[in-house]
Amino acid sequence: MTMRALHAGQGSLVLETADRRAPLWRHCGARVDPGALVPLAATRTAASFSLDRDCPLSTAPVPGEGWFGPPVMAARREGLALPLAWTGAQVHTTDDTIRIVLSDTQAGVELEQRFAIEAGAGWRIGATVTNTGTTPLSLDALASALLPLPAQAARVISWRGRHNAELVECEEALPQQIWQRETRRGISGHGGAPGVYVTDTAAGWDTGHTLALQLCWSGDTRIAIERDDEGYHLLWAGAKLQPGEATLAPGESWATPDALLAIGTHGRNSAMAAQHAMVRAMLRWPGGTMAPRKVHLNSWEACYFDHDAARIAALARAAADIGVERFVLDDGWFAGRHDDSAGLGDWTPDPVKYPHGLQPLAEAVGALGMEFGLWVEPEMVNPDSALYRAHPDWALHVDGYPMLTARGQLVLDMRREDVRDYLFAALDAVLRAAPIGYLKWDHNRDLVPAGGAAQVRGTYALLARLRAAHPAVEIESCAGGGGRSDAGMVPYVHRFWTSDTIDAVSRVAMQRGFLAFLPPELMGSHVGASPAHATGRSQSLAFRAAVASTGHFGVELDPAALAVEDHAALAQWIGFARSVRDRAHGGAVWLGEGPDGLVWQAQGRSEHDLLLWVIRATPPQDRRPRPLLLPFLAGEGARDVRLLGIAGGLAGRVPPVPGVWAGAEPARFTGDWLAHAGLPLPPLRAETVALFHLAGPGVPARLLPFPS
Repeated sequence: MTMRALHAGQGSLVLETADRRAPLWRHCGARVDPGALVPLAATRTAASFSLDRDCPLSTAPVPGEGWFGPPVMAARREGLALPLAWTGAQVHTTDDTIRIVLSDTQAGVELEQRFAIEAGAGWRIGATVTNTGTTPLSLDALASALLPLPAQAARVISWRGRHNAELVECEEALPQQIWQRETRRGISGHGGAPGVYVTDTAAGWDTGHTLALQLCWSGDTRIAIERDDEGYHLLWAGAKLQPGEATLAPGESWATPDALLAIGTHGRNSAMAAQHAMVRAMLRWPGGTMAPRKVHLNSWEACYFDHDAARIAALARAAADIGVERFVLDDGWFAGRHDDSAGLGDWTPDPVKYPHGLQPLAEAVGALGMEFGLWVEPEMVNPDSALYRAHPDWALHVDGYPMLTARGQLVLDMRREDVRDYLFAALDAVLRAAPIGYLKWDHNRDLVPAGGAAQVRGTYALLARLRAAHPAVEIESCAGGGGRSDAGMVPYVHRFWTSDTIDAVSRVAMQRGFLAFLPPELMGSHVGASPAHATGRSQSLAFRAAVASTGHFGVELDPAALAVEDHAALAQWIGFARSVRDRAHGGAVWLGEGPDGLVWQAQGRSEHDLLLWVIRATPPQDRRPRPLLLPFLAGEGARDVRLLGIAGGLAGRVPPVPGVWAGAEPARFTGDWLAHAGLPLPPLRAETVALFHLAGPGVPARLLPFPS
């Protein structure tokens, strides 16, 4: 008997190894020193109505060993389910990895499981099954990770959503039987990243035990929590396979998507920080490091399909006038594309709208000091297109069944190499024909049929090939808004479009849900029109811009159509976003809730140089604002706090700023005071944001260019 432990961040994974059996789980939770741990068998008492051979939880539980809980895998050979029982086990370890190879010689199955420390903050977990038999093996399910939940686990936090209503947070008690989050639409979906948080009863943003897991996968997934009859809970996470899609010939293998596991002992914020660290380790920035995130303007809500070279050139000039750094031409630029019923698949500039191609426009945008970006939707095809007329068999379909359109389009079969070759050649030609530094890569429908894991991996392969050929080009992932925002896309893209809803009140909760798994520099957050196109609600420009400034700032309107005062204010907000992005991006994020309906978030690359957004979306109920507790500053030294300004309010007006915030000088508080007594707040009306700068010793509380 040997103990194997992997320690990362605030947690530990501890396994017990034994001959010819899968390692046993001893701990998955807060960081521990296993010391001279006694064997698990010595702690297992007799239990009534049980098999004579004890079967405690292993890393790879299977029914042939007497396991009645959720199995690590389910497989069939010649139509019959394999009970599976491991007859051989090898465990290979390094300082930061554990690799387990299990075999069932009777079934002809080999399973490899991998546990590796990721970014020092958490663990990357995955598995591969190989058919070592002489006949085909049908794989029905294989867990990326099957874990015991900590004993104190009590609550489940997850997110659901739909188009224009992404990332709705759901909190529930741990189930008495089973809890399940399953997607079947062929993409990860508008509920955000395929993941879950599990907390103890008392856990909050900064206190308590939190386990967070997300799958690196952009297709169908299953995440389930099941209560075993011994009383503990198990977490199963992996890709959801369609029947028959993973049939392995002798010698073939199938690998799961990896899972990213984080454990925090200081609340949800600590688990979120670990997830951000692991995601950032996966990013592949042009040049190797993240450059300042360019403020960009996207043309979609400014003009939709109604544009040509002259209209877009005018919009680009209006963007440059207010300080935009990247101009993105959205849908409607390619042949036959006057609405959403035609043209997808024919990736050449429309000869009527752009008779000289995109090069003159891209060069004109460059001459204005901006980078030129372009919208594409490569995985889709309209039946009314030259591509479909030439290759109708390239659409994802099942012979004999109708092909269902959505938004007038079908899905290309990304499992086919010839489809991927065509798309690479088309996109490569577009990128070589004009100076294009950015692609907004869209995906505007659910998949029927889904195409399975091979469809997802085909998309990954195309993205990887395009990235290799054009390493300086950044890519944004969009799927009807936030329908494909997940860690599976992270190695190939540099930004996610959070939602097609740009209503700032709606965006407050959505953007907080996004941050549960993905960092703010990847979060597309724009200033949209008022009234908002998706909801019809109106908010002040200042409130819209302040909410957008927490992520990767952009604009989704025509600046030339703004009133004079809003035009000037938007230019000021762009200047503000550019000045604070070195703090807002690439560093730590803390979320929290305040009294009387407030929410807040702090961001910075150093705890000594932070921005704090205090957001009030609804009217206050209290006569005066109560102090805001900032628990993450407990034990820290003095902080010089400056109120930069208050954004929003009725017609842009806010109540007068009283007392300590009335002057130009910062106020000094100790970290413990801010954590336990709280930060005094100015009055805030509905739809306002108070922005503060918190500076530690030796860091000047700089005056930032907050819009007047």
